[in-house]
Amino acid sequence: MKKVLSGIQPSGKLTLGNYIGAIKNFVTLQQDHACNFMVVDLHAITVPQEPAALTEQSEAVAALYIAAGIDPNKANVYLQSHVMQHAQLGWLLTTLTSMGELERMTQFKDKSAGKESVGAGLFVYPALMAADILIYNADLVPVGEDQKQHLELTRDLAGRFNHRFGDYFTLPEPYIPEVGARIMSLDDASKKMSKSNPNPGSYIALLDTPDEIRKKLSRATTDSGREVKFDPASKPEVSNLITIYSQCSGLSIAEVEQRYEGQMYGPFKKDLAEVVVGVLEPLQQRYREIRESGELRNILRQGAERASEMAERTLQDVQRLMGFVGK
Repeated sequence: MKKVLSGIQPSGKLTLGNYIGAIKNFVTLQQDHACNFMVVDLHAITVPQEPAALTEQSEAVAALYIAAGIDPNKANVYLQSHVMQHAQLGWLLTTLTSMGELERMTQFKDKSAGKESVGAGLFVYPALMAADILIYNADLVPVGEDQKQHLELTRDLAGRFNHRFGDYFTLPEPYIPEVGARIMSLDDASKKMSKSNPNPGSYIALLDTPDEIRKKLSRATTDSGREVKFDPASKPEVSNLITIYSQCSGLSIAEVEQRYEGQMYGPFKKDLAEVVVGVLEPLQQRYREIRESGELRNILRQGAERASEMAERTLQDVQRLMGFVGK
């Protein structure tokens, strides 16, 4: 089976965009791929985190993975910090990475813009992200458009290592679904739906109550005109809502358009809210069961143990090829 690696940062509340763009695909991929799905807590601390919040959000993201349908018997679910080989390989790859490559990373530019002081971790973390992928020699990496640049760096580092030390690493490929990979903000469809947006009305959190979901979608920005028509160029706001409807209902975009032909935005948005509530209510119930049962820590420990076995083999091979003295 082809190997898959992906992860989500435990910084802020997971959103419907995370579910549609990432977690929903994880659930599909686990059926016929060897999958590792992390909570990337080491990446989260590249910006300041409150310790109690980091603990809670790390457990929440892991529980939401499972609540959404990731089966820990099929895929490894674990915390990045519990598999120490990620950080060890991250350092080795940092030494193969140039300053210029890191300076070109748009995410670094965006996150450091306007700040007087920026931590070195934010600058070098693409090398750690490369290590996350290469430590398992992953074939496929589910990534959003905003992460493609990091994957390109990973491929460059893998190729550089292979050239210098011998052909060892697989060059990973991106896994980007055609529809629904990028859900946009409810208040501005030119921006990605983000858990870090200071306006809570811009996103639907996976743990929002049904009433909160209904309120946010009723207030979601719509384009001028009245047609429920998918046209990202001239009707980006409504097109984003149609994508959400399609992804949550299983209907095609054409079927959604047909269902609301001749109707205005009001009935469409009202029905959309019920479709989203219908997807999230069972997920939330399962989430509460997982958190209350106390089984989560055990699942994370087992996932980390299995992942560590694979990661340790890779690390030892890499160290040997680079000339380190074995234990």
